Amino acid sequence: MDKTAVVAVESRKADPLYKKIIRRQAKFKAHDENNSCQVGDTVRIVESRPISKSKHWRVAEVVARGDMVEVKPDDSNI
Repeated sequence: MDKTAVVAVESRKADPLYKKIIRRQAKFKAHDENNSCQVGDTVRIVESRPISKSKHWRVAEVVARGDMVEVKPDDSNI
């Protein structure tokens, strides 16, 4: 998925009867022309014309860069 960013949008809503906070998550595929998005970034997306079968959004800007932790595999058990 070159030039594509999968963006998770979370909404929180109180249950009408029990008043418990329920989190819902929707995922959108957005077009990222410069491949500038990394894992953990906060981005702003805008609706656009259909770019592919599942891409109808594009990344407008990167609001905040996220901290990405690099994990190396452990070679001790090989």
